Amino acid sequence: MTRLTRRALLAAAAPGALTLAAPWPARAAKQYGPGVTDNEIKIGNTGPYSGPASSYGTIPKSMAAYYRMVNDQGGVNGREIKFISYDDGYTPPKTVEMTRKLVEQDEVLAIASPLGTPTNSATWHYMNQKKVPQLFIASGATKWDDPKGHPWTIGWQPNYQSEGRIYATFILANKPDGKIGVLYQNDDAGKDYLKGLTDGLAVKGKTSMIVDAAPYEPSDPTIDSQIVGMKAKGCDVLVTAAIPKMAAQAIRKAAEIEWRMLHVLTSVANSVGATLKPAGLDISKGVISDFYLKDSTDPQWKDDPGFKAWLTFMEKYYPDGDKSDSGNLYGPSIAATTVQVLKQCGDELTRENVMKQAANLHDFTVPLLLPEVTINTSPTDFAPIKQVQMARFDGERWKLFGRVLTGAVG
Repeated sequence: MTRLTRRALLAAAAPGALTLAAPWPARAAKQYGPGVTDNEIKIGNTGPYSGPASSYGTIPKSMAAYYRMVNDQGGVNGREIKFISYDDGYTPPKTVEMTRKLVEQDEVLAIASPLGTPTNSATWHYMNQKKVPQLFIASGATKWDDPKGHPWTIGWQPNYQSEGRIYATFILANKPDGKIGVLYQNDDAGKDYLKGLTDGLAVKGKTSMIVDAAPYEPSDPTIDSQIVGMKAKGCDVLVTAAIPKMAAQAIRKAAEIEWRMLHVLTSVANSVGATLKPAGLDISKGVISDFYLKDSTDPQWKDDPGFKAWLTFMEKYYPDGDKSDSGNLYGPSIAATTVQVLKQCGDELTRENVMKQAANLHDFTVPLLLPEVTINTSPTDFAPIKQVQMARFDGERWKLFGRVLTGAVG
């Protein structure tokens, strides 16, 4: 078990600061929930520091670094964030164990950005029964947007079904007679992507374009047989809805068997550092994906104030972090959203008010979001980010193209 205890900050609202947020008026009377004192706010987290999704372990590490920066800058309304993060190995039973420890022993105010769809699915009902905020889950499963049925859980990133619909639109425009193979993780995340893709194709009556939908388990050693099978069935489009380890294997195996097709890679696996470098940058050329955050390999951001602030943050607070790994842009951005919610709570730091403020974000942004992408929530909308932009990998970096898109899910 890995335990990381981190402290965190309130970033100044100066130009280029890593957090953009206006001060929020404090309440007249202090009201505290578990994990809160005049000097401290205790936040919990679970993440895959080990196991098949360990490449994602850099996300909670970068979050911890961000909170440490926040603390150094004065904390949130004068309170330091104590960030307690446990390794769950991307294994649902372990997530349940660590989540119960955070809630019942560490007595955290909230669990912020726990990572993974299968892992959070295992704790979803527990968190809502206990009425503990499951805040900004690091997963795009569509089911997190359920304010009526699960009012203590909220997502953050674009949901997987909406991304799947956007992929369908792209494929219909660029390969209208294509034969599609889908590699997907056999859980709610992978099934969300598959449903979104299917629904998007159905708009044009084209669901028959999906020739092969091949699942895999996170514990599988390889996905070679799925890739070989799709080529054998004549697929000329591949949609890979996978964690970085499996996505890298898919790119390598396709190159090995000389399968040349249109390859669409989901946003959860488009990290240059975590996926494309291990696969091979040269054989990743031409892969298509979607983005809502600025990518660190894209030179257009070199003079961007928010990007430059991120580089300064990484050098000081997470110098060992891989700057080409998109997880290290994701972590600080999702942490900054949590900080904004805590700021809006003022001195009413109760679990109820945390969820109230999480559902009260209007055109909020953090510097690493793409232009035109904003965070919006309401008591009936628990899907904060809804926009993405497509990009193509040129062998060295991702290059954005087209307009910012929204994939509606209804």
